[in-house]
Amino acid sequence: MKKNILGLLFIFMLGGFINTLAAQTNTVHLEQTEGEFTIQSLTLEEGTYVFEIENNGVDHEVGFVLAPKGMTDEAHHIKEAYVKETVKEGKTSMTSEVTLKKGEYVYFCPLNPTPQYTLIVK
Repeated sequence: MKKNILGLLFIFMLGGFINTLAAQTNTVHLEQTEGEFTIQSLTLEEGTYVFEIENNGVDHEVGFVLAPKGMTDEAHHIKEAYVKETVKEGKTSMTSEVTLKKGEYVYFCPLNPTPQYTLIVK
């Protein structure tokens, strides 16, 4: 009986821990139209984010690149911020979880292509 209670208590605590982790991940929705993102700058708090990228009216697949400001060559791309699959017109795709520290970043789409937009983490 005591083992069952301890087992249930462990499962309850584990479930609470998992819910806490899930609650700490924020989703940022970004929409791409022909040649641009509709949100052209972001300011976020340090933390873990998932980026949801929407293709609204671009007649080919689009993507998402996030990199430290001034370091936009592929070697410095934050790979977790790539969409899991390129985004077809009228669809969305998510990135993996991305943990951002204080600093300046840029986001852009080389497939659309778009300018580089500022993302500040404070």
